Amino acid sequence: MNTKVLLIGINAKYIHSNPAVYSLKAYADKYYPNRPDGCELTVAEYTINQQTDTILADLYQKKPQIAAFSCYIWNWRIIQDLLAELPKLLPDTDLWLGGPEVSFHAQSLISKFPQITGIMIGEGEDTFLELLHHYWEHVPALSDIKGIVSPDGFTGTRVLTDINQIPFFYDFTQNDSRIVFSNRILYYESQRGCPFQCAYCLSSIDKTVRLRDIGTVKSELDCFLNNHVPQVKFIDRTFNCNSTHALSIWRYLRENDNGFTNFHFEIAADLITEEQLAVLRSMRPGLVQLEIGVQSTNETTLKAINRHTNLDRLRETIAAIRGFQNIHQHLDLIAGLPYEDYGSFAHSFNDVYAMAPNQLQLGFLKVLKGSPMEQQASQYGIVYASTPPYEVLYTKWLSFDDVMKLKGIEEMVELYYNSGQFMHILPVLAKEFASPFQMYETLAGYYRTNGYFTSTPSRTYRYQILLDFACSVAGNKRTLFTELLTFDLYLRENLKSRPCFCPDNALDKEKLHLFFSAEAQNPQFLKNYEGYKAAQLLRMTHIERFSYPVWHENPSECAARLNAPAYILFDYQNRNALTYDASFYEIML
Repeated sequence: MNTKVLLIGINAKYIHSNPAVYSLKAYADKYYPNRPDGCELTVAEYTINQQTDTILADLYQKKPQIAAFSCYIWNWRIIQDLLAELPKLLPDTDLWLGGPEVSFHAQSLISKFPQITGIMIGEGEDTFLELLHHYWEHVPALSDIKGIVSPDGFTGTRVLTDINQIPFFYDFTQNDSRIVFSNRILYYESQRGCPFQCAYCLSSIDKTVRLRDIGTVKSELDCFLNNHVPQVKFIDRTFNCNSTHALSIWRYLRENDNGFTNFHFEIAADLITEEQLAVLRSMRPGLVQLEIGVQSTNETTLKAINRHTNLDRLRETIAAIRGFQNIHQHLDLIAGLPYEDYGSFAHSFNDVYAMAPNQLQLGFLKVLKGSPMEQQASQYGIVYASTPPYEVLYTKWLSFDDVMKLKGIEEMVELYYNSGQFMHILPVLAKEFASPFQMYETLAGYYRTNGYFTSTPSRTYRYQILLDFACSVAGNKRTLFTELLTFDLYLRENLKSRPCFCPDNALDKEKLHLFFSAEAQNPQFLKNYEGYKAAQLLRMTHIERFSYPVWHENPSECAARLNAPAYILFDYQNRNALTYDASFYEIML
């Protein structure tokens, strides 16, 4: 008997991995090691950026007898296309689905797609294990496997999986696995479930938090650390909901830091303790990054979505962590929530913007299948798209016109704030507006009115547009805006060709030679350039002349011209671990 089972993950990007299919395979490998001859279980990963025909052809060449798809909002469209075509090429292949996108309306999907053999709902490790026994040894009967919806109906709810029985599902002992996992984000869970009941989130369905044994977690973290994985994202829904568990992991990472790997956590900032703050403060810059879902600062909205947040404590915690200057903070907002109109959202935006996160994610409500919000949508007048990702179109409080305006603002925030490339000009420019929200709103209108593109890969294109926009707002400050943009630009890159908007920077060649000759012999600033000659140092660094103190952290200090030109040396060998900005020094020339 030759039976090939293929677990199929279709990711949003190549850099992502699919923890679901790897978990199912690892679980089956551990608890069903002695399989009948010819029985094979493999994983295939693709991305939504691949052509459907390309994926279809690859699946045909693999010729599985059972094809099991991991279904999410980002890949459900392409999976539907594959479900339509795959039976034409492989008519004898059984098609199985699993994942959050198909777990909550499984019976209707079975009716819509009669070619589907069945759907595994909820957690799949034990269900899939029994399914393999069914195919490979014909026991148990399909009707006896809990957690399945098939044309014959629902077989019944399965008890939750013991998370401590799930083996570590990344195998670094094989060379081919190391190649697959190199330069990719790997996902890891140290717990399942969430104690909170946020109405827009599927995690609110499973309120039982199950912790993985901390000793097991530490040994598995060692695998990531020893193999120098670039980034590990914990998929725990609220990582610090158990304070002791979170503290143990953060302490372990601090004590075993390999100087390279980054760990990402989703947390509730208002639950962070002083003891945890002390550990976070002592970490290497870049060791961890935190994603914090603020979602809204409208108290009525937060109550409506069952999100209980101490906003004052949240602000204090975010400010404290920002002061450490070693941890990247990513703050989230959701537009389209109940009781939040355009003005209220602008207020939430300004509140979160004032928290000065490294990234501000302006997202839009997605009415997920199975979430409480799906049941409440009509109550709140929430109208959303019928196709994934089921994003809000309008609500009682937010019109479609408002949503479109917020989409434009989202693009501006992504281009100018989240890129981290304009962090000196933006605070100064914001002072020309009543609020940061108004600045991005006006900038979005400027893009729209002038027909500018947001998808251009050219960095200088975005700089030039921002300069033109700033000058349209305050034309008398053109020199200041130009110097701020020039400073921001050279912080990131030692440009080979100077953009046309940059001011003249003709420097005395003899003085440059004397400066770099002195640095080559007895470095005062460039201490990590041993062995380089003056001419090499000149090419590897950059010196810029400024008439405003644009490098100061306090934007108000940029208001007045300097009494004499200042010279800034940009050091590209030494960069900030969080921002990737070059180090810089004020020098005499």
